[in-house]
Amino acid sequence: MDMPKTGQDWQTLRKEMESRGAGDAKWRDGKTAVYIFNAGPEIARVQHEAYTLYMSENGLGPLAFPSLAQMEREVIEMALSILHGPEGAAGSMTSGGTDSITMAIKAARDFARVHKGLEGPGNFVLPQSAHPAFDKGAHLMDIEVRRIPVKTDGSYEADPEAMGKACDEETVMMIGSAPNFPHGIIDPIEALGKVAEAKDVWLHTDACVGGYFAPFARMNGVAVPPFDFEVSAVKSISADLHKYGYAAKGASTVLFRNAELYDFMPFDTQNWSGAPMKTPTLAGTRPGGAIAAAWAVMNVLGVEGYCEKQGLVCKTRERAEAGLKKLGFEILGNPVLGLIAFRHPMHDSFKLYSEMYRKGWFTSITIDPPSLHLMLSPKHAEVIDLYLSDLKESCAIVAAGEEGEKVEARYN
Repeated sequence: MDMPKTGQDWQTLRKEMESRGAGDAKWRDGKTAVYIFNAGPEIARVQHEAYTLYMSENGLGPLAFPSLAQMEREVIEMALSILHGPEGAAGSMTSGGTDSITMAIKAARDFARVHKGLEGPGNFVLPQSAHPAFDKGAHLMDIEVRRIPVKTDGSYEADPEAMGKACDEETVMMIGSAPNFPHGIIDPIEALGKVAEAKDVWLHTDACVGGYFAPFARMNGVAVPPFDFEVSAVKSISADLHKYGYAAKGASTVLFRNAELYDFMPFDTQNWSGAPMKTPTLAGTRPGGAIAAAWAVMNVLGVEGYCEKQGLVCKTRERAEAGLKKLGFEILGNPVLGLIAFRHPMHDSFKLYSEMYRKGWFTSITIDPPSLHLMLSPKHAEVIDLYLSDLKESCAIVAAGEEGEKVEARYN
């Protein structure tokens, strides 16, 4: 497309943009259970209005925009207040989970260079279920990735003993998830912590999904195991605000047990012709709207609001589990938050996914093992019965097709 020689009318362009979005996933009606975290129109309005108030401001310039610096500082303080941040804990907002994870890796590597005499690129050890953002960060920094199979007892948890055996003198980080994305399972962070302390290795909790969910689920009485700074070995945490924090994209947080650890993250240089530059995260320019919207949503919801939202999601997951079991599905592991993976012993998961996609559902799948996957939001409380009804129909369609394949195979 060439740039138009003359400008076009905005209203005309707006209609075209709306038309182009007609074929996108229908997340507003609740038929999308990945990518979007729908907390309802009231929170969406807060996101929109708060973002636009600061959409031109730049988080790169705290002296120019002290309001943004204050909001970011308060966001971090609120995050640490629910994640057992000790006195002196620190952190920054980032653009998303990959950004948060990458900066935690960078800090752990640089820490190992100073305190452990690391000379080479090093390695880190993580469960097979950990997010590929770790691989991306390792690729950028030429760090070796050692993925370890999860337990074989059906829990889908990280295996602390096997991960410990994979550590050596050049291991800069161990990782556990709270929860992991594929199965929605919280890894045994306490057990990983004991291994990390014995091996003198930095332990990172990837709570990109659960950081702003698990604390409130626990307040609601859910048996959430220790996963954050409550575990003394945890040195850093990644937690996404634009997931279950219900903030506008892109907003995440990367948090450190103390300022000494945090200080290994920022980039600081004077070696150029311009003014000295120090940036806390990978990005230079950071959209003020994302910072402002996160601050606004956190203050609008507060602890009570988050407890209400996360309680609704947990109840919806329980309804889903009950309905799925009636349909003959197996729930993978013991999910306690908003993610759930499940498979049917008789039907191909990918065929079921295709049938549900035809019915307008845009969700996710896993490959190890093959299963269907839901990342539930408060909106799904309104549509989970419809999902189960459509899934029942899809099972019948897939069963008929599979029976036809068996007949055809017998004659061939």
